[in-house]
Amino acid sequence: MVTIKEIAKECNVSVTTVSNILNGKPKVSEETRERVMKVIKRRGYRPNYVAQNLRRQKTHTIGIIAEDINQFSTPGMIESIMARCEREGYHSIVWNLRLYARWNEKWYDNESAYRSALNPVLQELRSTKVDGIIYVAGHARTIRCTSQDYEVPVVMAYAYPDLPSIPAVVIDEEQSGYDAMRYLIEKGHRRIGVIGGRSGNIHTQKRLVGVQRALYEANIPYNPAWVRYGDWFMSSGEVQADPLVMSGVTAIFCMSDRMADGIYRYLDKRGMRAGVDLSVMGFDNQDLAEHLCPPLTTMKLPLAEIGDNAARLLMDFLNERQSFPPKKHIELSIPCSLIERCSVKAL
Repeated sequence: MVTIKEIAKECNVSVTTVSNILNGKPKVSEETRERVMKVIKRRGYRPNYVAQNLRRQKTHTIGIIAEDINQFSTPGMIESIMARCEREGYHSIVWNLRLYARWNEKWYDNESAYRSALNPVLQELRSTKVDGIIYVAGHARTIRCTSQDYEVPVVMAYAYPDLPSIPAVVIDEEQSGYDAMRYLIEKGHRRIGVIGGRSGNIHTQKRLVGVQRALYEANIPYNPAWVRYGDWFMSSGEVQADPLVMSGVTAIFCMSDRMADGIYRYLDKRGMRAGVDLSVMGFDNQDLAEHLCPPLTTMKLPLAEIGDNAARLLMDFLNERQSFPPKKHIELSIPCSLIERCSVKAL
C-alpha cells in the first residue's frame, strides 16, 4: 500500500506539505496542490484516518442525531450539516431515533420512551469518540437535557434546549409570522383569518405574536374569533376553514401548507377558488405548495441555513474559534422567506 512518504518523494515535496494538502490547510500553492492531488489519485493513496486520529487525540467525526429522518424538515438540515462538515474536513455519522415511526406523536410527553431511544445512541457516540454532536429536532420544542447527556460540544438545530450551555439554531417564528401577516395586509386585506397548529405548540404561539404585532402596526383590531387551531394536517384545515369563511374573512393565513391544502379542498367542494374567492397563504414551502392549483403563496423554512449555522457553531467550538461551553447562551434565530405565487389577490 502506497504511503504518504512515497507520495512526497515522487512529488519532490515534504511529508508535511502532503499532509497539509490532505487536511485542507491553506499553506500550499495551488500549483503544488494540483500536482500532489494528481499523484495521490493516480497512486490510489488512502489516508490512515485511525492512525491520524490517535496521534491527534481527535476523531474528526461529528455525530448527527435526528429525531426522525422522515420528518419533512429534517433532510434539508442534515444535508447542509454534512456539507459544512465535509468542507471543514470532518466525517459525519447520522443516527435516526425514529421517534415518529415508533410512536407517532405519543412520545412527546413520554420521557421514558424518548430516553429508551436516545440513551443507546448517546452511548454509541461516546464509544465512537465523536468530537461533537448536532441534535436535529423534528419540530420546535423545549428539549430536556442533563449535563451528563453530552460529554462533547453539542448544538441543537430546530429546538430549544433547557440548558443554557447548549447553543441552538431555530426559526425566527415571530418575525416570520409578522412577515406573512404584513404581506396580506399590504395586499389590501383587513378581514384576515388565521389557522394555527396546536394551540400549545411553540411554532403556533410565536407566529401568532408576530401576527398580532403586524395587525397592531396596521391599526387593525385583533379578533380572537378569527383565530382557529388545527393539527397541522389537511383535514383540520378543511374543518377550520368553514367558520372563518362564514364570518366573512377575505384571506386566511394558514400555519402549514398541509392545512392550506385542506382550505383548497373546502373551497373546491363549494365551487370556489383560492386566489379568486378567498386568498390563502401557507407556511413551510413543502413540495405540495407549488403543485396546488393555483400554486400556494407561502413562507419558506430556512432549513439549509439552520443546518449550516448549527454546523458552523460546532466547528467554531472544535477549532477553538470560540470557547466551549460558551460564556453566555447562544440562540440564532433565522427568519423564513416569502415565496409569492398565485393564491393571494390584491383587494
